[in-house]
Amino acid sequence: MKFLSFILPILIAVGIWACGSKAGDNQRQQSSETPDENVVPIKLTAVSTVVRAEPVVASGLVSSAKEARLSFKIGGIINQMFVEEGQTVRKGQLLATLDLTEINAQVSQAQLAHEKAERDLGRVKSLYADTAATLEQLQNATTGQNVAKQNLTIAQFNRNYAQIRATVDGTVTRKLTNAGEFASAGASVYLISSNRQSDWVVRVGVSDKDWARLRLGNRATIMLDAYPGHTFTGTVSELAQAADPVNKLYEVEIRINPGSVKFAPGLFAKVTLVPAQNRSYTLVPVESIIEGNGKEGFVYVLADDRKHVRKTPVQIGFLENDKVLITNGLTGIKDVVTAGSAFLTEESSVVVK
Repeated sequence: MKFLSFILPILIAVGIWACGSKAGDNQRQQSSETPDENVVPIKLTAVSTVVRAEPVVASGLVSSAKEARLSFKIGGIINQMFVEEGQTVRKGQLLATLDLTEINAQVSQAQLAHEKAERDLGRVKSLYADTAATLEQLQNATTGQNVAKQNLTIAQFNRNYAQIRATVDGTVTRKLTNAGEFASAGASVYLISSNRQSDWVVRVGVSDKDWARLRLGNRATIMLDAYPGHTFTGTVSELAQAADPVNKLYEVEIRINPGSVKFAPGLFAKVTLVPAQNRSYTLVPVESIIEGNGKEGFVYVLADDRKHVRKTPVQIGFLENDKVLITNGLTGIKDVVTAGSAFLTEESSVVVK
C-alpha cells in the first residue's frame, strides 16, 4: 500500500510530461509549416541612364516685339484724335493733333525776336564800320542774333511735333486720352503694337539657374489658353543681361510663329524651353517613387543582406511618360523596388519574386 502511494504520483507526472512534449512537437511542426506573414514579396527593376536636355517651363504674355508709346513733344490741349482702339494704322499716319493757338503765337514771337536781332546786328555793324561802336557791342549783337535764331528753330520744331504720327504698321491697343483734354509733354496718348507675323513674341521670367542653360536660338513650344490643343513653335530671340529688381527673374524673349492664327497682345502663354546643354539622368519607373513632393521623393533599394530594404532620398528632374528622370540620389544603385513598395518599411523582411 505504501508502495502504491509512492509510485502513483510518479506515473501521473510522467504522463503529463509525455502529453506536453507531444503537444510542443505538434506546435513546432505546425509553426514550421506556416509561412512568415511579415515577409513582403517585392520586384526589382534595373535603373538606366539617359542623356537629355531638361526643359525649362515658364509662363508669360504674348506681345509685339515692336510696341510704341506715342506722345506729344510739348504739352497742350488735344484738338483732334483720328483713330480709336482696335484700328489698324500705317507708319506715318496722322493720329492726333494739339490746338496750335498758343504754339503758333510762340513761333510768331520767336520770328519777331529774330527779325529784331538781325536789324540790331545790321545797325551795330554799320556803327562799327564808322568806329562809332565798339567790338564788344558788335559781338553782343552777333550773339543776340544767334540766340534769337535758335529760339525760332525751337519754336518751329515744337510746332512740327504738336501732332502724333504712327511709327510702325500696327494696331492701336490703347487710347489713353480724348480730344479736349490737356496732354502733358511725354505722356502716353496711344499704344500701338506691330501686327506683322514676324513681330510676335512671348516674354517670360526664369531663374538664374535656368537662364545660365539657355542660349539664343534654343527651341521652344508654346501653349496658349486662347487656343487649347494647339501647339506653337518658337525660338529664343533675347536673353536679359540683368535680373528684374522686383521679382529677381531674368526675362527671356521667345519669338513665336502664329501661322494662320490671330494673335493679340496679352494672351496668356505656357512656354517649354529646350536648352542646348545636355546632362545625364538616372531613369526609374514612376511606380518606384514614394512620398513624392515636387522635386523630392524616395525609393526603396535592396539592403546588403538582401532580406531587408532601405529608403533612399532622390531629386526628381521631370517625368517622361511612365518614367522618372532622377538628377541626384541613386549613385551606385543598380536596382530599385517597384512592385510591393507601397507595403514596405525599413523594418520589413522581403523576398524578391
